[in-house]
Amino acid sequence: MTEEWPRFFPFEPENAYKMAAYMKNHFPFLGVSAPERKKLEAPWLKESKQWEWPKLCSAIQFYFHQPEREYQYFAIDLAQRNYQRLTIEQLHELLPLVGEKTWWDSIDAWRKVYSDWCYVHSANLTEVFGWFYGQEDFWLRRVGINLQLKFKEQTDTDLLQKALDADRTTPEFFIQKAIGWSLREYSKTNPEWVQAFCASQPPLSPLALREGRKYLPK
Repeated sequence: MTEEWPRFFPFEPENAYKMAAYMKNHFPFLGVSAPERKKLEAPWLKESKQWEWPKLCSAIQFYFHQPEREYQYFAIDLAQRNYQRLTIEQLHELLPLVGEKTWWDSIDAWRKVYSDWCYVHSANLTEVFGWFYGQEDFWLRRVGINLQLKFKEQTDTDLLQKALDADRTTPEFFIQKAIGWSLREYSKTNPEWVQAFCASQPPLSPLALREGRKYLPK
């Protein structure tokens, strides 16, 4: 039996058009602000902790395939709220969604789901990294580049360097931004490693260097 899920966000047209424009009109919006959305989501997220995987997966799939962006955010929030109890097989089942309706907002939200899962399942980090590394879709590679964001001392520098090296000359803005973000964050833990990487060849882009060196000594 297929679950039936309600569409519970209101339509606020004045905000909707502004929010869509901010996201370059890639997606329609209902116009629900983030604080209001969080408030409306809260009881559902709380209840979702009791759902078994088939029901949770059904909800994530249903809401992510709604046209309005707020429902896609809610779908990712459902995954985020429940990530600790997911098996690696269940996490992999959500992987196709990461490559759908892609833009920086959804990609970075999905990245956090996979990052947080890997942080508490470190033995599976290399396998999950492999789901994103070397993919044709640069958005998926962005997840791989930033997969260990905020891992601090737990960072696997071999995997980090592998991801960074693979895309260091890729001209795509969102890739170079991700490289800089990853380096900047890791520089808080291991500035010497980041300094050495920034000095390595072939040279990083000006954008990646500017972002990556932000917290390094001048």
